[in-house]
Amino acid sequence: MGKGMKAGRRPKQGGGMQAQMAQVQAMQRRMAALQDEIDQMETTATAGGGAVSVTVTGAKQIKDIVLKPEVVDPDDVEMLQDLIMVAVNEALRQMDEIAANEMNKLTGSMGLPPGLL
Repeated sequence: MGKGMKAGRRPKQGGGMQAQMAQVQAMQRRMAALQDEIDQMETTATAGGGAVSVTVTGAKQIKDIVLKPEVVDPDDVEMLQDLIMVAVNEALRQMDEIAANEMNKLTGSMGLPPGLL
């Protein structure tokens, strides 16, 4: 046995496990706060040269759809549907990218690999 050690006792670890748990809990709080911020963000995408505009939130809810009157052709509803779909998908893709960048800022500051959390 080493000097100063008694049988049945382990050397102090400096509160390592408790410190790690506190760090994990702090990270969880920061991530939850960041997710709340992301949920409030908005991005807008367009299709058809701006004929269709769609705004989505970070919570992936469609907030607004704007159609220019000249794109509304009763004889070509399929084109309008396609333009709306393109704009919605692009807005959602943009929001995914924004959210990933924001989360990577947080996890990158901890030295964690991107996408780990």
